[in-house]
Amino acid sequence: MRIHRSQENGHVLNGEPRQTEMRPSEATPPVGNAPDLSNQKDVEYGEKLQRVLNQKYQSPQPQQPQDDQQWLLTCISQYLGFSGSKPVATLLIYQCLLHWRSFEAMKTGVFDSILHAVNSAIEAQNDVKTLAYWLSNLSALTVLLQRSFKTTRTALSTPQRRRFSSERIFHTSQTSNTGLASLGQSVVGATGLPQVEAKYPALLFKQQLVDLIEKVYGMISDSVKKELNPLLELCIQDPRTSHSNLAKSHTNGLGQQKQLAHWLSIVKVLTNYLDILKENHVPSILVNKLFVQIFSLIDVQLFNRLILRRECCSFSNGEYVKAGLAELKHWSENATREFAGSAWEALKHIRQAVDFLVISLKPMRTLREIHADVCEALSIQQLERIVSMYLDDVNGTNTISAEFASSLKAAAREEANTVTTFSILLDDDSSIPFSLDDITKTMPVIEMADDDLLPFVRENPSFAFLLQRRE
Repeated sequence: MRIHRSQENGHVLNGEPRQTEMRPSEATPPVGNAPDLSNQKDVEYGEKLQRVLNQKYQSPQPQQPQDDQQWLLTCISQYLGFSGSKPVATLLIYQCLLHWRSFEAMKTGVFDSILHAVNSAIEAQNDVKTLAYWLSNLSALTVLLQRSFKTTRTALSTPQRRRFSSERIFHTSQTSNTGLASLGQSVVGATGLPQVEAKYPALLFKQQLVDLIEKVYGMISDSVKKELNPLLELCIQDPRTSHSNLAKSHTNGLGQQKQLAHWLSIVKVLTNYLDILKENHVPSILVNKLFVQIFSLIDVQLFNRLILRRECCSFSNGEYVKAGLAELKHWSENATREFAGSAWEALKHIRQAVDFLVISLKPMRTLREIHADVCEALSIQQLERIVSMYLDDVNGTNTISAEFASSLKAAAREEANTVTTFSILLDDDSSIPFSLDDITKTMPVIEMADDDLLPFVRENPSFAFLLQRRE
C-alpha cells in the first residue's frame, strides 16, 4: 500500500514529495471490501481514512503545551523584575493562562503547579525583598483575574476579616468557608482585559492566590514586629537618671539625638521596609494597612508597658516618650498619607496617656475636661490606673484635685458595673486588615502591551507565542 505524502502531511524531503512505503505492521487493519470510488459514501470514507493516517504519521510539533508549562514554572521561580511598575512574572503567568485557555478548563493541573512554584520560591529565600516581590506579583495577578472573570455564579467565599493562617494554603480538595472576597464578582468597567467564563478550578485558584497574599503579608508583618519588639522595650523608659540631664539634652542637640537613639532605630527600620515595598511596587493600600497595623502594635506595646510600670508614669518620662513619638509623627508625614495613611492615629492610647503625664495645671482640671479633651480614647479604669501611679518628679505638685479624685472613683465604679469583662491592657489585632475588593478598587488599570514581555521573550524564544496578537 502506498500513500502519497504532501506538504500538508508534514513529510517533505528536500522540497519534493516522496512516496513512503508502509510496513506491514503500520498498515491499517482490513475494513472490508475495497471502496467503490463511484460511491459518494465510499469517497468520504476514503478521505476520512486518509486524514486519520495523516494525523498518525504527522511529525511532532517542536514544543508541546506541557513543555511550555514547564518553561513557565522554571521562569517564574526566578526573579523577573518589573516592566515599569508592572511585575513581569504576573504578566507572563496571566498571558500564558489566557493563551492556554486554562481559566475555562473544567480540569487542569497548571494552577496547582504555579502555586507550588511560587510557594517554593518564597520559602527558598525567606527575606523581606523576596516577600515584597511576591506580594506585588500575587496582588497584581489576583486583580487581573478579578477583572477578567465575568462569572456571577455563587461565590466560593464571603468577605470576612480573619487572622493569618498558612495551614489552608494549597488545600485544593476543600474550599474554606471564609475568605477575603466574593470570588464570583467581577469589577464592572475594567477595560483592556478579555472577559472569560471562569470555571471552578480558576475560581479556586483565585481564592488560593488570596490566601497566599495573606501568607506573604503576614510574614512581612511578623518580620517588622520581630525587629521592633526589642527596641520598644527600650523606648518606654527614659534612660537618663536625673532631671538635670533632661535640661541639658534640650540645649545639646547631639545629646538629645543620642538619648533618642532607640526611637531613631525604630524610624530606620520603618524607612527600610517602606523603601523595599515601594521598590517592588507593592500596592499602596497594602503598604498603608501594614504601617497602620505596625503603629497599632507600637501603641499596644508602649501603652501596656507604661500602665504596668510605676516608674514609667512620671512627668520626665512622659516628656521622653513624647519626644520619641514626635519622631514617629515626623516619619509618617514624610512617608505621605498614600503609604502611611492613618498610622499616627493608631498611636492614640500611648499619645493620650503621655499627654496626661506632661499636661500642666493638673490640680485645676476637672475629670470631664481631662477625659473629653485629653484622654478621650482611654477608659475610666485605664485613666484611674495612670492617675494612681503618676509622679511629678519635676515640680513636685499634687497630681489632681480632691474633686477630680472623687469624680474619678465614682465614674470607675459605674463603668465596672456596666462592663461585664474588661481589661485595662490593650490587645494586638493581628487580623487581615484588607480585602480583595480593597486592592482591586485602588489598583490602577494594568494595561497589557507586547513591550512588557519583549525583553523576556528575546531571552526565552519558547514564549514567542505571547507576542502574537489576537484577532
